[in-house]
Amino acid sequence: MTDGGNGADEYIADLAGYVTASPSSYHAAAEGARRLMDRGFSALDERDDWSGLGPGRYLVVRDGALVAWVVPDGAGPATGYRVVGAHTDSPGFKLKPHPDLGLLGWQQAGVEIYGGPLLNSWLDRELCFAGRVTTRHGVEHLVATGPVARIPQLAIHLDRTANDGLTLDRQTGVQPVWGAADPGGLMTVLLAGSGLDPAHVVGWDLVVADTQPPRRFGGAQEFLASGRLDNLSSVHAGLRAISAAPDDGPTIAVLAAFDHEELGSQSRSGASGPLLADVLERTTAGLGGDTSAFRRALAASVCLSADAGHLVHPNQPGKHDPVNRPRPGGGPLLKLNANQRYATDAVGTAVWARGCAAAGVPYQEFVSHNGVPCGSTIGPLTATRLGIRTVDVGLGLLSMHSAREMCHVDDAVALGAAVAAFFSLPD
Repeated sequence: MTDGGNGADEYIADLAGYVTASPSSYHAAAEGARRLMDRGFSALDERDDWSGLGPGRYLVVRDGALVAWVVPDGAGPATGYRVVGAHTDSPGFKLKPHPDLGLLGWQQAGVEIYGGPLLNSWLDRELCFAGRVTTRHGVEHLVATGPVARIPQLAIHLDRTANDGLTLDRQTGVQPVWGAADPGGLMTVLLAGSGLDPAHVVGWDLVVADTQPPRRFGGAQEFLASGRLDNLSSVHAGLRAISAAPDDGPTIAVLAAFDHEELGSQSRSGASGPLLADVLERTTAGLGGDTSAFRRALAASVCLSADAGHLVHPNQPGKHDPVNRPRPGGGPLLKLNANQRYATDAVGTAVWARGCAAAGVPYQEFVSHNGVPCGSTIGPLTATRLGIRTVDVGLGLLSMHSAREMCHVDDAVALGAAVAAFFSLPD
């Protein structure tokens, strides 16, 4: 597939374009909405009346989250949902209030660590700031700079033990440099070209992102290196799949791209919040359903929780299960955990197996080494909140939570095909 067959080149170029356009969760949601509206989706306002909402293609953006859905012809009050769940945020750094720091002629930005990034991977990279700002009147604006900052590493001459194990102080060791003089403060730099007066900006949700573009590499160009593959690779697969979801499908196709998964999902736009339940319940009501019909619809629903997972690391194979060792190019992952850190069960496994078979792609199982703690996803949260049977899957990576992660091209393309097939499986 890496030679360009089966649309691999187009798919990877499109994924790279989506990642590049999405340096923050707010940009990821906005770019996703733009792409879907270009494909005939109508943007709804949560403050409007959705009663009588019939067959059609709809989306709603809540902060850095996006939900899109396709109500097929013939859908009724108890029609079930096929949900692809993902998340728009990635680990990194977030700009603090009063961010201007100055020391010994250097201008620095005060940042707070967001989630669980591999801190050392962010050193010596040209970084941008991106996200949303609000004026005192509550108007939101998306902003993104070019490469304006860098977290410089201390020279080996000044720390001869650095290669024995570099540890960064989480307060003093990660503040980016952005200037050598004060041209008016960091916000002046961040808002340059936006038309906004820094004096009118009172709040911001701005993160740091690596500006190096995604790039294929390897002897056969079989790998993709990029920031934010966890988890924009899943959002991108969901966007393409929901765009191609049939208008006469057996269920209501849904893409739920939440924010704040890297923090535990507890926010109004996270998977622990009410966003997905709000959209599904209002959609059922628009089709004439009551509470009983909504519960019946949920009982007939399935959620594919798509979030990146781990390939076996060639330099650290002992960190992986000795038998289940996902390899590059072996297909996307089915993620299982006995302690419900992932929500996959035997019945959900069959759903995923049918989807991959329909797409003509392989898949491989991932379980954690018993001595290594297992991460989690939105899957268990969605299953718990709504009672929807949930299957955890995802693209296998190396360097997860690095500023620059990597995957096999074939696995990314296969994930997209399997997610698309999931929407078309017979009920």
